[in-house]
Amino acid sequence: MEYFLELLINGALTGMMYSLVALGIVLIYKSAGVPNLAQGAMVMLGAYFVWMFTTMAGIPLYVSIALAVVAMFAFGLLAERLLLRKMVGQPIIMIVMLTLGLEIFLRGLGPGLLGAAPKSLDLGIPLTPIIVGDIFINRDYLVGGTVALFLIGLSLLFFRTRIGTKLRAVSDDHVSSWSVGISVERAIGISWGLAGLCAVAAGTLWGSVQGVDWTLSALLFPAIAVVILGGLDSIVGVLVGGLILGILGSVIPGYVDPIVGGGTRDVVTSLLILLTILVRPHGIFGREDIERV
Repeated sequence: MEYFLELLINGALTGMMYSLVALGIVLIYKSAGVPNLAQGAMVMLGAYFVWMFTTMAGIPLYVSIALAVVAMFAFGLLAERLLLRKMVGQPIIMIVMLTLGLEIFLRGLGPGLLGAAPKSLDLGIPLTPIIVGDIFINRDYLVGGTVALFLIGLSLLFFRTRIGTKLRAVSDDHVSSWSVGISVERAIGISWGLAGLCAVAAGTLWGSVQGVDWTLSALLFPAIAVVILGGLDSIVGVLVGGLILGILGSVIPGYVDPIVGGGTRDVVTSLLILLTILVRPHGIFGREDIERV
């Protein structure tokens, strides 16, 4: 029972860290109606910024994180201005392919400029686990889960503000938003900036766990599973989807990996994606749009 509870708790915390990556995807879709496949590379880029400011420039950690947030927010605005604005009026599949191309470009650019070797990012979190009875809880995952919960709650509050209402209007209909005086371009830029903020948080936390290198961009895969499971436009779905993926991706491999030799975590993630698409394509909390034709 202790082994099961340990897998359950650490899996749930890991899933919440996946939710932190997925939150950036949902924020852009909820604000601009665009599925962003570049979020994995943005997480990697955010981690590289924090590492550069702390290691290469010698800036204190928390100041470096703040500077990285500013840098990634500016990156989001720049991506909207130079790339997405030119795609206005194009089929959605073209925009998806553009974000995928941006993902591939950034995934090669970061290691190409800074080297492919993993770089250490120390957040000052003790390595010793928290011990509750016979259960070991990873401190990194606990901090990551707490940050994810805070940012998800902050995002829910943000979309209740005036600016959040405008962003949701832009997501629903660009033309109608233009007609009532909402700057669609600015709204999309803000949504990408917010995704950049999530990327810094996720990149910093995951970078402290596994090091800062190109593999951080691979977090896109579990993040996509989270948003498909929870719903592409649901912030609450990000939390629930992350918990489900994290728990199943921890408990099942914990019992099956010793038998088959490992590698079942990705299988669990893939099966969750397939089953969700087949059974509930819009996700658990996603909005099902019905159009009359």
